Amino acid sequence: MPLNPEIRWIDTPEALDAACAEVAQAEVIALDTEFFRENTFLPVPALIQFSAGGSAWLVDPQVVACTDAFRRLLAEGPLKLLHAASEDLEVFAAWAGVVPSPLVDTQLAQGLLGETPSMGYQKLVEHWTGHTLPKDETRSDWLVRPLSEAQQTYAALDVIYLVEVWQQQREALERLGRLAWLQADCAEVVAQAGRNGEDDAQWYLRQRQLWRLTPRQIEAYRRLTTWREGETRARNLPRGWLVHDRVLYAIAEAMPENRFELSRVEEVKPSLIKRDGDTLLALVAEARHLDEDALPPALPSPMAPEFKRVLKALKKVVNAEAETLGLAPEVLLRRRDLEALVTAHLDDEPLPLPTGWRGERLNAGLVKALEECPR
Repeated sequence: MPLNPEIRWIDTPEALDAACAEVAQAEVIALDTEFFRENTFLPVPALIQFSAGGSAWLVDPQVVACTDAFRRLLAEGPLKLLHAASEDLEVFAAWAGVVPSPLVDTQLAQGLLGETPSMGYQKLVEHWTGHTLPKDETRSDWLVRPLSEAQQTYAALDVIYLVEVWQQQREALERLGRLAWLQADCAEVVAQAGRNGEDDAQWYLRQRQLWRLTPRQIEAYRRLTTWREGETRARNLPRGWLVHDRVLYAIAEAMPENRFELSRVEEVKPSLIKRDGDTLLALVAEARHLDEDALPPALPSPMAPEFKRVLKALKKVVNAEAETLGLAPEVLLRRRDLEALVTAHLDDEPLPLPTGWRGERLNAGLVKALEECPR
């Protein structure tokens, strides 16, 4: 396949619908996006690329709204291919109002083939086709018009190879009996992208130092981060522009009762106090006045010997299964999930064991390891 693909520029609804008609009967369609996201929470779509193999269509979302035909193509129609899909799915959700489905993420596919779990697109193409793609336009300003010839070629190459790559990946996955694993993982990616803010109340669990806080402080931090997630979406601001996680953590740790105490928290700026100080104090006050039985449990220290011992035993199970399958351990179970298992075990709570194919491969060993680790 040449490095100078046929490119079709789309800047009218009629041209977009005509392109949809051309690819509607294809088995797979490769998708990609270029976007801008430096001063907004939501991505600003700058370019939409798609190909069924061969030609590449480049859609200008600055002048073309998503049409019903393209929306149907995304939400139904052929299998869609994307590489490292998470941010692209946000672009499609913002521009088209739908998340592409059914979907295959070729980065996830590569991870299930025992390769680097986060292999980039250029390395992926070189691995399967032998072609070396240009990298010159990686940091282009995709909002500028007109796009240069080099930009258009770069954008087109981001999709035209995916069909060929996927054909080979699929054959390899079928030989290994792992195609259903990929389909399950990609279905979860689509489901997660469609939740759109429903997980805001769980954001606090990403904080690695949560174990240092008391249950009341944890609840304050949970309320603060849930509020921040909703506000960044409503105001369309990056999280850090509104308030960083580390600042919310410091506020929860200090549990201030008034503006003076809030002002003494490190990195809390006067502008934040003026704009949102009363709201932050009210959220902290809500946590302060909760009954003890309404608070989350205290978390065990990951530095404690018993925590390390249980974590080591679980990692041994995961590492052994990963070696058997020829996969990276993190493809089977992330450290965050392992730590959640340890915490539940030490607190004598129900175990958040993996589900699906991961559960089939791991749960017997994980449960046995925990049974051999007394609390």
